[in-house]
Amino acid sequence: MSVPNEDFQPPPNPLDPAAPLHGSPPSPATQNAHPQAVPLEGDSAVTKAEKFERHANAGVPGTDEPSSKRIKLDVDPDIDTSVPGERRKGVVPIKAEFLVDVPGSRNDRRRAIVDDDAAEASQHLDSRDQGDSRSGKRKKEKNRGQNKSRNFGSSRDERGLCQSRAAYPEFSPAQCQYGDNCKFEHDLRKYLKDWKREDLKTFGGECPIWALKGKCDSGFKCRFAGSHMKEHETSDGKRELVLVEKEGHDRSVLNGDSAEHEAGIVNVISTQAKADLLKRKTKTPKADEYAAFLDKIGKEVLERSEHASGKDLVKDTDEKSNGNDSIQDMRAQYVEPPFLPSEKRRIYFGPETPVLAPLTTQGNLPFRRLCIAMGAQVTYSEMAMSMPLIQGQRSEWALMKAHESETKPPRYSGSPIVAEYDNSRDSKFGAQIAGNKALQVLKATEIIHSLCPQLRVIDLNCGCPIDLVYRQGAGSALLDSQSKLEKILQGMNAVSGEIPITVKIRMGTRDGKPNAVKLINRLVYGGSEASELGGASGVAAITLHGRSRQQRYTRSADWEYISDCAALIKRHNERGNELADTIREADARYQPAGGKVYFIGNGDCYSHADYNRHLSEAKVDSVMVARGALIKPWIFEEIEQGQYLDKSATERLAIIEQFVRYGLEAWGSDEMGVGTTRRFLLEWLSFACRYVPVGIMEHLPPNLQDRPPAWRGRNELETLLGSDNYLDWIKISEMFLGPAHKDFKFEPKHKSSSYGGEDMTVVEG
Repeated sequence: MSVPNEDFQPPPNPLDPAAPLHGSPPSPATQNAHPQAVPLEGDSAVTKAEKFERHANAGVPGTDEPSSKRIKLDVDPDIDTSVPGERRKGVVPIKAEFLVDVPGSRNDRRRAIVDDDAAEASQHLDSRDQGDSRSGKRKKEKNRGQNKSRNFGSSRDERGLCQSRAAYPEFSPAQCQYGDNCKFEHDLRKYLKDWKREDLKTFGGECPIWALKGKCDSGFKCRFAGSHMKEHETSDGKRELVLVEKEGHDRSVLNGDSAEHEAGIVNVISTQAKADLLKRKTKTPKADEYAAFLDKIGKEVLERSEHASGKDLVKDTDEKSNGNDSIQDMRAQYVEPPFLPSEKRRIYFGPETPVLAPLTTQGNLPFRRLCIAMGAQVTYSEMAMSMPLIQGQRSEWALMKAHESETKPPRYSGSPIVAEYDNSRDSKFGAQIAGNKALQVLKATEIIHSLCPQLRVIDLNCGCPIDLVYRQGAGSALLDSQSKLEKILQGMNAVSGEIPITVKIRMGTRDGKPNAVKLINRLVYGGSEASELGGASGVAAITLHGRSRQQRYTRSADWEYISDCAALIKRHNERGNELADTIREADARYQPAGGKVYFIGNGDCYSHADYNRHLSEAKVDSVMVARGALIKPWIFEEIEQGQYLDKSATERLAIIEQFVRYGLEAWGSDEMGVGTTRRFLLEWLSFACRYVPVGIMEHLPPNLQDRPPAWRGRNELETLLGSDNYLDWIKISEMFLGPAHKDFKFEPKHKSSSYGGEDMTVVEG
């Protein structure tokens, strides 16, 4: 039994710092099954909190959902209902010559469907699969399910080199500010000989960052340091190690504090700005003013509703009149924002703008950059929580960073013509935030607007299904608080300047009881309270994921329901004024620019055929791609070219290499940067391994929900890339990043299962 750390302090609640996280004392069962995961430096606030709750709640009575309440899968993997010669539902149709018979197992055994919350909330997994612990009986553990508390170890030099030496010549007079108290090495040659691992031989031994920028910010700590350092003789005859800069590069890109200036990266928040947020020096006058206005309006509406219900009937008429006068007084006191929704910068969504979904962990900057290179036209940051943003947390503000390729305008064919749309002012990258309190969300929006100039939109997440977020009233919980959601979106529009506001929702919270049609109607035309504020929410676009919170990723997305919602939006866009006889006409000032609300569908898009079918049948403006992009990022190429692309194993390996290059550029080429790049590469490979080449399939199109039987590729490399054994993923990472650090660990999201042989491990992917 492991001994709990008495000094361990739970992380703050990212949604409400005053509300403690629900932790429980460790027990032998939970310690052995799910050891405490160490929060990583780059973890977002929600991730740190969820790691604590995942461990603390494991096995606690009342936290586990009974298995009887879990949503059943469409297909039972143990029941073969196929007809010879026909495509079997739920099974990838692989040609017979590529099927593999594994001794001791059925040929039609398929990989279990994973809970793909990993795609949009990977670290934030809840306790649904903990089993029924309330009976007090310990069931025999099976080697399946999710690794709830994963530990990635660390990748550090045995003893680090002091920053006062890392980027300077060996005999530099620069002094360490910590003097003799510094815990890092100051002897450069001793560091290189004893503490630093040998240089990597991949990429021809040349540092990818140095080759691109002309200088490597990691200096002597770089794992490719030998390619950009040399020994020269000083005037007094000494041999000195110095760093070499590449000739012909723009030196303005190489100068300055690398922590506050990164070449090719935008929305980089200065250290001083984050310090001001932490010390509460940053003011948010618009958010404060609007929140006070909302509070006063809310009280007046409550009083009027009490009167309307029959209370104080004698005074009802006079007080109702007084209430109206009071509201008018408040409206007179409130100064309208400089940019009403109708006056904001116009955006465009169309068939030529496929959208990459906000993806927690996997939606990092290098992966988004890879998808942009593959043809993605719109991207979003990973979901950031409002409170940590307000508090200036570095890990949360890092999510706002974007590559310069994301600042370029999306593809626009010019048809249909969008009035006053200036494609040159548009960009690809938007920020997504979440929160449970109006004031927090409004403050975060105003701060983002002031600190992040390169944003297409600010999107409010109302679809996150995880318990930590849902319990606090954020994410998908807002679907059941539609009045509150409407006010938050109105406030965001009031404080976001010219940046449009968008929202991402699900069908509802409960399976079989969707409420998205009602919500969309309210967001477009405004609820009863909106009349007090002057208009509707003013959202420029609505994205609907065709599943409920309870459903998660079991069963396919409901595109028929998405189509119904798209029809509602279309009627609004085409016949807005004609509906005034049945629906309250919305104030044009509070409608998005041009009066058009874009509608994007989301769910199970895995090919250009899926994309085009959703456009033509569901009548959505565009389609958001999530898991499909994780499994094959070239889905955006397929959409652009209108055909399946049978990428060879060599081409797919080149895509992986490109991700590694982007990763090293984003996270650095020192030991920590290489370890971070390796970790996120392995996270991505846990999805990419699920790709089955179209060239070995009997029937098209591929289906995202289908599971493959055991198969082999057309060559050894293709077989390796399709392996769901995480040890093979590590082998792939070593092709570009060399052997993993001795302290590096990688636990796949899903526990391994075997096809029969002890030496053949298959991870549920």
